[in-house]
This record gives sequence, C-alpha cells and structure tokens, in this order.
Amino acid sequence: MDRSRQHLVAPSILSADFARIADAVALIEKSRGDWVHLDVMDGTFVPNITFGPKMVADIRPLTKLPLDVHLMIEHPDRIIPAFVKAGADHITFHVENNVHVHRIVSQIQDTGLKAGISIVPSTPVSAIGELLDTVDIILVMTVNPGWGGQELIPKCLEKVRLLDSLRRENNYHFLISVDGGVNRDTAQAVREAGTDVLISGSSFFAAADPPREVTLFRTGKEV
Repeated sequence: MDRSRQHLVAPSILSADFARIADAVALIEKSRGDWVHLDVMDGTFVPNITFGPKMVADIRPLTKLPLDVHLMIEHPDRIIPAFVKAGADHITFHVENNVHVHRIVSQIQDTGLKAGISIVPSTPVSAIGELLDTVDIILVMTVNPGWGGQELIPKCLEKVRLLDSLRRENNYHFLISVDGGVNRDTAQAVREAGTDVLISGSSFFAAADPPREVTLFRTGKEV
C-alpha cells in the first residue's frame, strides 16, 4: 500500500441540517470531500435514531461521490440488500453485535460493494484478526458511537497504529477509517497514526470555511 498518497476526507451528514440535505451534499462536493459518510443508527445498538435506506436513495442522484454507509444497528444482514439497492458504495457494520461476521462481509462483497467492519473504543483489534485479509475497510471509532460532537479518545489511536503495522507486515489492503472527534486539533495525530480516511461531522459543518477545513484535515496545511 502506498502510504505517500493523499488522505481521504469523508464529511458525515450526521451533523448536517436534515431539512437541507441537498445543500449539505453540495457543500461536501464544493469542499472537495472524497466520500459522503452516512451514519445509520437504530436506537438499539446505539442510543440514537437517524435514517435508513431512503436517505441513501435520495442522496444518490445528487452526487457521484462514494456513499460510505456505517450501520450502527442490530441485524445488519437483514437490511444490507436495501442499502445496496439504494446506491451505497461501501457498507460498514459492527463486529460487536454479530456472530457471523465473515458471512456478512461476503454478503456485501458479493454485491460488488466494499465491505467494512467497525470497532468501538472498548473492542480490541484482536477481535477482527481473522478478517484482516478479507475486509476492505476498518473503521476505528474514537468515541463511543451514538452522538456527534464528542471528544476523541486518544488511546483509540493505538489501535490505528497496530492495524497499520499489521497491514505493512502482511501486505493487507484494507483502508483504515477513523470516526469521532476528528477536528483541526486532532487531525494531525489521526493522520500520523496511519489513518487513510478521516471522518468528520460537526467540525466540518460548523466550520467557517469548510473547504479550508477539508484541506487542513487532508494535508495539515491551511490555504
């Protein structure tokens, strides 16, 4: 894996105004974001409820950017076909509430989409060791999922460093995403840990100059 390439920035619409989603997607494009990140919550696996496949279907005609869907829900296998039909490009689900994780990864990849697995702050990398040669994306949560605007838990970046080391040693090809507390104060540490994709919600949408914020996340430099 070429570690010299650009980092990717994936603004999360969790922090957007849901009454102006088209404007939010346009802002991500204008700001040169790389992916549109969509946090799907069911109020059971995490203490919040957001949206379902219809949001993805409604956004799909608005952009050619990859739609990066993060399922924070129970029984993701039951709803994955609906997100595939809606136009998702990547589907990530959690290892913590699923026994047959390899089967779900295959279910996603068999549709031609990228499959991701996510771990919360209390879950070690060892929990997904058997999948590192199979999965396309590993999403490391650096906050306890459910709400935007939380502070990054620094210890979680140790997992990013371990994943990056294992990737180098074994020539794995997964991308490492980080979600939670990514802002102008933490982005450098997130990048240096070995992250490929920086996911940011409130910091992006609350920024006075979102395009500048994306550049800062991606390169560490303001323009």
